[in-house]
Amino acid sequence: MTESINQQVKLARTPEGEPVPQDFEVAAGSVPEAGPGQVLCQTLFLSLDPYMRSQIAGRHISGAIKPGDVMLGETVSRVVSSHSDQFSPGDIVRCPGGWQQFSLHAPEALSRVSATDVALSNYLSVLGMPGLTAYAGLVWLAGPKAGDTVVVPAATGGVGAMVGQLARQRGCRVIGIAGGPEKCREAVEELGYDACIDRKAGDMAYLAAELDRLCPAGIDIYFDLVGGELLNQVSMRLAVGARVILCGIMSELNSAARSGGPHPALWIKARATVHGLVVYDFEPRREEFVAACLPAIRSGEIKPFEDCYVGLEQAPEAFCRLMRGENRGKVVIAVS
Repeated sequence: MTESINQQVKLARTPEGEPVPQDFEVAAGSVPEAGPGQVLCQTLFLSLDPYMRSQIAGRHISGAIKPGDVMLGETVSRVVSSHSDQFSPGDIVRCPGGWQQFSLHAPEALSRVSATDVALSNYLSVLGMPGLTAYAGLVWLAGPKAGDTVVVPAATGGVGAMVGQLARQRGCRVIGIAGGPEKCREAVEELGYDACIDRKAGDMAYLAAELDRLCPAGIDIYFDLVGGELLNQVSMRLAVGARVILCGIMSELNSAARSGGPHPALWIKARATVHGLVVYDFEPRREEFVAACLPAIRSGEIKPFEDCYVGLEQAPEAFCRLMRGENRGKVVIAVS
């Protein structure tokens, strides 16, 4: 290895509301050296995710980020040097490498990539945390049945795109909600949704009317990724025996305030089962999930839906676009 500079992206200041690129700074750090029992990795792909906004705000289970800190994040990386007998130079791994070119780890922080005949970026999208989130919530918790009506907001995002495809695989009728006509077109034509509501085409009353039109018998599964008033509206339209997966609050990530949730009577009336989903709880089952989904990804039945940027310096703008809802699928940065 001849590199002497470790390009990094740090938090420059804590955003007020929606982040802007000036909240971050690209810096030149030094390349660390692996000590006894440590592994040095070079980042190939970096995942950008909405939960990072909660890390910046200091209220996420995975940790907090303060001004001056290197941004946290999951990566697919190549082992450069190793003082562990578990990994060798050239191995491809998943690790919490962060927004930087090189990262140092204990071996227990690394997971070897099991199959390299698919795009390595897939291990941050359909085979990564978004895919595991979708699979755990829909398949293991909600238990979809053929004929179920499944509603997915943020339908073309990293998690939503996978939920929609998994539900379609299982014979469900899948209704998406997305921002703008192009995203709605992609949801139907590329991801196989039966229909997609454009949330930008009207107000909440319009969206509620569209739910009534498209889900006349009620909603069997709601995979909530956005929270806010939409969760209230969907809860008014649940079918008896509905399953609600609470997974994200995208509509409120840029705000310090929190909206009131649905009245419990709405869930009681529907005899609904409500699950709070934290993907880290399902990490021990990751290989089971990969084995279940890898054949469909290889065959093209499940399509990776990725928004890929080239160069670590693109990460601040790409993250801000994500937080404005302007991404097309799972946001990935090709670093090396």
